Amino acid sequence: MKYSLRKAAAALACVAGLYASSAGAQTCLTNNQTGTHDGYYYSFWKDSGNVTFCLHPGGRYTSQWSNINNWVGGKGWNPGGRRTVTYSGTFNPNGNSYLTLYGWTTNPLVEYYIVDSWGSWRPPGSGFLGTVTSDGGTYDIYRTQRVNQPSIIGTATFYQYWSVRQQKRVGGTITTGNHFDAWATLGLNLGTHNYMVMATEGYQSSGSSDITLGSGGSSSSSGGGSSSSSGGGGSKSFTVRARGTTGGESITLRVNNQNVQTWTLGTSMQNYTASTSLSGGITVAFTNDSGNRDVQVDYIIVNGQTRQSEAQTYNTGLYANGSCGGGSNSEWMHCNGAIGYGNTP
Repeated sequence: MKYSLRKAAAALACVAGLYASSAGAQTCLTNNQTGTHDGYYYSFWKDSGNVTFCLHPGGRYTSQWSNINNWVGGKGWNPGGRRTVTYSGTFNPNGNSYLTLYGWTTNPLVEYYIVDSWGSWRPPGSGFLGTVTSDGGTYDIYRTQRVNQPSIIGTATFYQYWSVRQQKRVGGTITTGNHFDAWATLGLNLGTHNYMVMATEGYQSSGSSDITLGSGGSSSSSGGGSSSSSGGGGSKSFTVRARGTTGGESITLRVNNQNVQTWTLGTSMQNYTASTSLSGGITVAFTNDSGNRDVQVDYIIVNGQTRQSEAQTYNTGLYANGSCGGGSNSEWMHCNGAIGYGNTP
């Protein structure tokens, strides 16, 4: 089985081959095609066999296939990247198939997969490097290579990065940043993001799927464990550069006293990104001080403007002058507390 969604035809938009269903609520594809539909990017490719791939309102698509050699289709975003992707639906393969969040980067050229379910064979079968735990499950990490094969830039040799869930599921959340960061620790670096879709693929099989993406896939980032958000998504962008001393330290970006994003830190300096539509005062809070845990925040970037931690006069987490909150103008938080970075633009 050639486990690759990369086929060159899937990267070329073909304007022919659309027809509207009689119900008027869906658009079905008959020829290889990429494009946008109701706010989402889509891709569809097949080589031979019977496939009905239909685009429904919002983030939903449906598929049925039989007597297929190889096909793939899905909805998502272009470009892809660090997103907290939620999805739901059904996936009913009969033979070799899988359900995966799938994308490409360039410079380096990489094809990547975060696989949540599969049919009679679990991909990719070789190249195991480690594991990552994210969104309630453990994924096995693999790297494979394609030599002189079709890609989004034409015939090329490139690596494939894989995270394959140990226990199948259909529906849930995929925090892509957790996988990207775990890959990076193993030397599997990504480049500039191209498209990313929640895809169904079938190989010499039959089956059906009905998949719906939720809420547009909010942007997210993590640099060493996990991330969550409650006030994320919007035009104001933030990058927090931070590390912990032991690993496992938890920090929260807040705007106007509302949580935007929470991250679990590693021990090396990492960039953590978020966005929000909230306005007001900005703080980065250390929330789980215990034992030898400390947090160092190098700086934050707010809509392109760098604000150094040592230039801030508000720091309630610094241990100085014999007490927590006893100083300011420091990158460090030794206690539960927060550094203030002024107001949003």
